[in-house]
Amino acid sequence: MMDAAPLILTLRFDDLSFARLDRLRRAHFPPERNHIPAHLTLFHALPGAGRAEIEENLRVACAGTPPIPLRITGTRSLGRGVALEVEGPALVALRRFLASHWREWLTPQDAGGFRPHVTVQNKVAPEAARALQAQMAAGFEPWEARGEGLLLWHYRGGPWEATAEFPFLGRAA
Repeated sequence: MMDAAPLILTLRFDDLSFARLDRLRRAHFPPERNHIPAHLTLFHALPGAGRAEIEENLRVACAGTPPIPLRITGTRSLGRGVALEVEGPALVALRRFLASHWREWLTPQDAGGFRPHVTVQNKVAPEAARALQAQMAAGFEPWEARGEGLLLWHYRGGPWEATAEFPFLGRAA
């Protein structure tokens, strides 16, 4: 039976970076709303009915992709939250490549611009978000991270359900 639940695609970080990002999310995200770990979303809503094709595309793309160097560069206001900005030209290129294959499936949100980030706080009063951003920005020092693969999730209206993982298997040049 085909599963029509939408799919979400996120980046898998190296263990140390993930732990650091997830600690920040657990510390600052409202606990009653924090049902998923820290993540960088590449696509918010791919069709569950296309899962077989999506997984095949991801297997092929990730087989030739080496781990991706990333840089966590600063904070970004989300209005009612705070995110950490992520730079990674190879990540942007990979997402562009995947989007070109899935163009007909993309929602307006996923077809729009891609600004890589990890949300550490959301759905709070704007004053609380401004205060956290000021606090985080005051002592912020950029740091290096690494993308090690892609994670596919089903979204069923609550916590995400892990569906598949695709490690980056390519060799660095």
